[in-house]
Amino acid sequence: MTDTLRAFSSPWAGHPKGSSEYRRILYALACAGVATFAQLYSPQGILPEISESLDVTADQSALLISVATLGLAAAVLPWSIVADRIGRLPAMRLSLIAATTFGLAVTVCPNFTGVLVLRALEGAALGGLPALAMTYLQEEIAPAHTAVAAGTYISGTTIGGLSGRIVAAPFTQWLDWRWGVGSVVLLSALAATAFMLLAPTPRGFRRARGEDRPSLVYVLWANLRSPQMLVLYVQGFALMGGFVTMYNYLSFRLQAPPFLLPSSLIAFLFLAYLAGTWSSRRAGTIAGTRGRLSVLLVSIAVMVAGVLITLVDSLPVIIVGLVVLTIGFFGAHSIASGWSAARARVGRAQAASLYNLFYYAGSSVVGWAGGVVFIHAGWTATALLVAGLAVIAGGCAATVLRSR
Repeated sequence: MTDTLRAFSSPWAGHPKGSSEYRRILYALACAGVATFAQLYSPQGILPEISESLDVTADQSALLISVATLGLAAAVLPWSIVADRIGRLPAMRLSLIAATTFGLAVTVCPNFTGVLVLRALEGAALGGLPALAMTYLQEEIAPAHTAVAAGTYISGTTIGGLSGRIVAAPFTQWLDWRWGVGSVVLLSALAATAFMLLAPTPRGFRRARGEDRPSLVYVLWANLRSPQMLVLYVQGFALMGGFVTMYNYLSFRLQAPPFLLPSSLIAFLFLAYLAGTWSSRRAGTIAGTRGRLSVLLVSIAVMVAGVLITLVDSLPVIIVGLVVLTIGFFGAHSIASGWSAARARVGRAQAASLYNLFYYAGSSVVGWAGGVVFIHAGWTATALLVAGLAVIAGGCAATVLRSR
């Protein structure tokens, strides 16, 4: 009896790698990544068709991505507060149910303004997943294996982003863009159901009592005043903003001369996401032996190289550049997102949420601004903008994160 009480009262060490609970958590979060990012980015590969159907310009149609990611960015902190009270897993479940509801509403909304509002609400609902996934991993998995686990979760998000684009395109060509988006919502609902069935009962979550819980202002300020945490947040803003810009406007470039590709073929370019599926997990594995900073900097350099390769007016070369870009981005994102949760000294859920706030704010702000640059100055200027942001992010990381 004494041994049982001692085991119950001892600090939770996390599920070890190889245990059935460890595997269930990874599979569950991979499904959650599919459910979240398939919905979030399903319009990206069919923006030209949406632009034509709703009679809006290229940068206006890209707002379907920007408002969703902006809604997600705005919601990550509120979701972290909800999760501190009801638990990480219940909050993530609620997030996916709400997102599926708003996603279905998008498919029947008749006008562009209404679609934008519903996309913003869908993004806000989806904010519960990326806001809490890293915190959930840190609480439930043994510390020695969290970098690999984080990489596995990020690889699931790449599968989600890929499947959303690949599934939406053929339905859009055969029917219209609403059927394309709707098919992705149904796919996401299946993935969300798998997440709910697979995720084991949490053991690491401890609900703080009111008098023991630090104020939100204190927690946010404690993380924002840390130069190291702030630089990690800059990684999310700059790298994600550039990455989304490249994928947002590549469709428009490839549908124009000299390429003149149909959207059904352009959608297959998103298979480059599979390279990110590999690199995100691989980056987490290498970081365990080489250190996070070196992997982050190399990943950023690879991303810049990929961006510059896309400047060549040759489809095979552009495809190579897209693959290289994707490898670098997801490697860097895997490291920065996991590092922000692991490094937090107070308010781990809020620290991870701040990373996601910057990450999706970059997607919204830079993703839209990149469209303005693309319309007025062309692809070369857009690519140089993305490369410049990545160089700034890498310079900040090399300067500030070198000292622990």
